[in-house]
Amino acid sequence: MRYSNILKFMLLMFVLFSVNALAINENKTKITQIRNATVKIEYGGKVFLIDPMFAPKDTYEGFKGTLNSHLNWPLVELPFSVDEIMKNVDAIIITHTHPDHLDEVAIEKLPKNILMFAQDEKDKTYLENFGFTNIKIMKEDSFVGNIRLTKTTGQHGSDEVMTYAKDVLGEVSGVVFSSKNEKTIYLAGDTVFNKDVEKVVTKYNPDIIILNSGDAKLENGSSIIMNKEDVLKTHKIAPKAKIIASHMEAVNHASLTREELKIFVKENGIEKLILIPKDGEILQF
Repeated sequence: MRYSNILKFMLLMFVLFSVNALAINENKTKITQIRNATVKIEYGGKVFLIDPMFAPKDTYEGFKGTLNSHLNWPLVELPFSVDEIMKNVDAIIITHTHPDHLDEVAIEKLPKNILMFAQDEKDKTYLENFGFTNIKIMKEDSFVGNIRLTKTTGQHGSDEVMTYAKDVLGEVSGVVFSSKNEKTIYLAGDTVFNKDVEKVVTKYNPDIIILNSGDAKLENGSSIIMNKEDVLKTHKIAPKAKIIASHMEAVNHASLTREELKIFVKENGIEKLILIPKDGEILQF
């Protein structure tokens, strides 16, 4: 009888441990690479959608003045339906309003009363003109529940590029996610590697960094987001962070493929720290 009670107790402990382990797993940070710069971040019990681009393949003409402008974009289809992407989303973050970060289809399909964060007053007004009614400007101390969202700055091209293309490329932003007992995430947005990125990494020491790494280029060959060398530079200033490569293989001017980046990071011995998810892939931390 005594042994029977011991067995029952052990079984109960096993069940409780299994339930707790499952709960912990469900609460893990999850980052879903959807397509291009569109990612879904499940963090601290909230769900954020970043830079929604929902159009079917080949909907839009290529960006004029950029590489491969003869190609229509998106180059690939969405991996999920819009309904699936929007499931459980608490807030949307628009890093800037270029159409490959917020396109016409997303503007049409997004609920007009959903909580949105814009980088500045200009972008807030832009969104309001499409009927969105619940827009906040991202600041250093924006909150969703217990999650702190901190706007970061970037530059959509080198100093040289900005001398002649600033009006077209405009202002861009990123965001740091932080919360007690959670890993810190830095989503850099459409920026090249520069002092802005270095300052954020130094200040916040992020555990996870999401980089727009597709090496989008102007027609003269100038990069306007991070290339593979920029990924390596970011790793060198954040050697313990997991870096996620996003914004790849979906717009006409993206020049860096996932396969090329995989080869590059392997050659540099950092393949365990640079994650290159396929569209639709979910990463857990």
